[in-house]
Amino acid sequence: MRQSSAVLAVGTRATIRTPHSLFRISPAFTLIELILVMTILAIAVSFTAPALANFFRGRSLDYEARRLLALTRQGQSRAVSEGLPMELWFDTSKSAYGLEAEPSYEAADSKAISFSFDSQLQIEFNDQNSGAHFGSLGLASSAGSGNSTVSNHPNVPKIRFLPDGSISDASPQAVHLIGRDGASLWLMLSRNRLNYEIRTRNN
Repeated sequence: MRQSSAVLAVGTRATIRTPHSLFRISPAFTLIELILVMTILAIAVSFTAPALANFFRGRSLDYEARRLLALTRQGQSRAVSEGLPMELWFDTSKSAYGLEAEPSYEAADSKAISFSFDSQLQIEFNDQNSGAHFGSLGLASSAGSGNSTVSNHPNVPKIRFLPDGSISDASPQAVHLIGRDGASLWLMLSRNRLNYEIRTRNN
């Protein structure tokens, strides 16, 4: 009987001590501490935000250049596989560009795609052979499709891919992408005139 009462006493003491010991080893944050932490975080963000903004702007320019390069590859591939001329058109007044087959006796191009880009991104075109330069408005119809072809996007610059996979002579020799911070990339026709490539400068 004494042994059982001793066990009960020990158990009673344990249940009484447990809540107090929890309060001693688990202190909470005070309001002042939380305010100090939030203040430090706000100061850190204010210092890093400009650097992050410049980083993402640079990434956006690089992303657009790579997407355009991918579209040139896709345009050549579709022109060869489908036996139809393809055009990569640029409508800078609407901040858009896209790829589709030229109108023909067939139905409308169900694979046509278009993309929007940042309105603060400038796109310029030039033809190194003739020395012509087309600004970001791109109103020169000779910049891509030629006068004898029919197009769903008249009077805008185009890169035209022929059914044999070659690039039309009327296509721009260079597409100049200029970011909002002045950084730029070039989508240049290669020396063998078989494809386009990304360059950091026009040379």
